[in-house]
Amino acid sequence: MERVVRTVVFSVIFLASQMNCQEAILHISNGNTEREYCLVHNHSWTPLSQTLDDAEQYPLVNLTSTVLCNSSGVSPDTVKDKAVVVMRGDCDFSQKALVAQSLQAKALLIASNMSLITPSANDTEYAKVHIPLALMRYRDFLEAQQVFGDGMQVKLYAPPYSKIDASIAVMLLIAMVTIALGGYWSGACEKGRLESSFTGAGGEESKADSGELFLYSPFKVVVFVALMCGMLVLMYFFYNILVYIIIAIFCLASASALYSCLDAVMDLIGCGTVRFSVRNWTFSVRSLILAAVCISIAVVWGVYRNEDRWIWILQDLLGIAFCLNFMKTISLSNFKICVILLSLLLLYDVFFVFITPFFTKNGVSIMVQVALGPDASAEKTQGNMVEVPAEPQTPSEKLPVVMRVPRFSAWAQNLCGMQFSILGYGDIIVPGLLVAYCSRFDVWINSRRKIYFLSCCTAYLLGMIVTFAVMLLSGMGQPALLYLVPFTLITSAVLAGCRGEMRQFWTGSSYEREELTVP
Repeated sequence: MERVVRTVVFSVIFLASQMNCQEAILHISNGNTEREYCLVHNHSWTPLSQTLDDAEQYPLVNLTSTVLCNSSGVSPDTVKDKAVVVMRGDCDFSQKALVAQSLQAKALLIASNMSLITPSANDTEYAKVHIPLALMRYRDFLEAQQVFGDGMQVKLYAPPYSKIDASIAVMLLIAMVTIALGGYWSGACEKGRLESSFTGAGGEESKADSGELFLYSPFKVVVFVALMCGMLVLMYFFYNILVYIIIAIFCLASASALYSCLDAVMDLIGCGTVRFSVRNWTFSVRSLILAAVCISIAVVWGVYRNEDRWIWILQDLLGIAFCLNFMKTISLSNFKICVILLSLLLLYDVFFVFITPFFTKNGVSIMVQVALGPDASAEKTQGNMVEVPAEPQTPSEKLPVVMRVPRFSAWAQNLCGMQFSILGYGDIIVPGLLVAYCSRFDVWINSRRKIYFLSCCTAYLLGMIVTFAVMLLSGMGQPALLYLVPFTLITSAVLAGCRGEMRQFWTGSSYEREELTVP
């Protein structure tokens, strides 16, 4: 059952990306009170000031009784040199802007009861409009009316959007710490297994060996990847049903993984256990406390999984534990298996990211659609469009398959919605399996400097840096394995070749043969 859980979760944990947004801020004041609201604008229209101090202030005129598709019924003296708010509908954004401009208004706000989308027009229309234009929620305008009445003074500004955000550094730190700890843990377990066999304590299964799964057959690797492909396609077509199954499985798997991690930490610091018996059943107080804590964390995440403000902390904690336990539990027996598995997963990643958009109806890759959920259609625009709900809505369910860190430079995120930098668990686990193998190989050859482990970790770091650099330069998400797999595989192979250990590195130690001969 545990293997099935790992396979199902692992089959949908690839790829995520960043989205560039075009949110802005509406600052309303009346001399005593100030409030700010979300705006959605388009950089191709008249640009907005980048700071509140530089923004020009206008009196706001309420024309929500009209859609302003023409100037009939509107006196120019009413709106001259003022900002105007009208309702959305009946005509194009550019037509509303041209009418407002003809009435000598200084800015146009379009109140909407529908989702706020980036206002767009034909290229020829942009040059005709010389006043700022933006969309706002109609409910925000009604709230502002209750707070300020008719004496509203408004400023429109758009804080600069920086592609290079501190959240990327945090994400890189999470990935590197997880990779390093997972590799170290795998090597420590292998060292304990070998010491147990040398001291003759291997009569019973050691704690380091418990629950481990060994991949030593190329055929099993191919079948494993084929199952992942099948699961991904099923998720694409039956997302609304399977997403809840995956969420439930993730809660179970991540709680178990977190327990394993915390239990290992307790052993490392020498925390003792107090046992008691009830009707021939023996219980450990430490185990019961840890189990209660881990289950509680998983349940809290499951209940509040759509609370973007803070739940990302628990998701990242559970995700780190899941990745660590996966790297420690799944063992690749030799470099040949590593090459086969990572190469197939690289092809898998590239195919489902770059090739499948040619076959899907909305032009969005199957990988992105599954990883980001039904709202992933925005990825097709490569960040040039944004959509903000006009009314509070039940969030669409998303798979718990990514690390999430809020963007610190997205100043408008508290108004329009949280923005995240995200990294798929697969971009940690897949190279992490190679890092874990290198760590175990260091144990086999008794390398005190952990040369293979450290070299593979360094290669992973360089691969991640290249991944983020390409993502920032291209403005769209990247299949990280496209960079991580070559970096880690080539570095490990070159190191083994230079040290004259390629044959042993390729076939592993006697480990594979020992596994094959176990009755």
